[in-house]
Amino acid sequence: MSDKFYVNDHAVVDDNVEIGEGSKIWHFSHVQSGAKIGKKCVLGQNVNVANNVTIGNFVKIQNNVSVYEGVTLEDYVFCGPSMVFTNILDPRSKYPQVGAEYYIPTLVKEGASLGANCTIVCGHTIGRFAFVGAGSVVTKDVPDFALVVGNPAKIVGWFSEAGKKLVFDENGIAHCEKSGKTYKLENNLVKEIE
Repeated sequence: MSDKFYVNDHAVVDDNVEIGEGSKIWHFSHVQSGAKIGKKCVLGQNVNVANNVTIGNFVKIQNNVSVYEGVTLEDYVFCGPSMVFTNILDPRSKYPQVGAEYYIPTLVKEGASLGANCTIVCGHTIGRFAFVGAGSVVTKDVPDFALVVGNPAKIVGWFSEAGKKLVFDENGIAHCEKSGKTYKLENNLVKEIE
């Protein structure tokens, strides 16, 4: 235990783990060897962080989430309750694939939100400030600022960095009052503009 971060008495943190200042790890969670957790993160009840996983700063992982080896979470990522990551595309108990050489990487970029009970099939990138709706199944890359829903998940809208729905004018421009930022929609991609 450290005075720089909090680990509940009923959580398990293996040796060779880095935990940033101000982070909190709640009961029944397990952080495995080689994991790196940034500052001011919150890992809820029953969260598993596998070996060698890197988690950025200000990340919130709600109850019952397993972040498997091969998954990287950048700063400000939100993982909703019971959402699912995978790290192998063709699992078979009879033909085990154990070890990092078998794992297919997944990257969740800065500020993305992954809704409750969604599933992220491995090998994909979730873009900056994207939003995956509750219960959705992601089977391909998600662009920055996209709102995706369904099975398989499809783009149905766009969100600002602050999480506000973007409504574009005839020139493909949208402004977010909450963040004060302006965005442009072009070729089915959204970019922040000055």
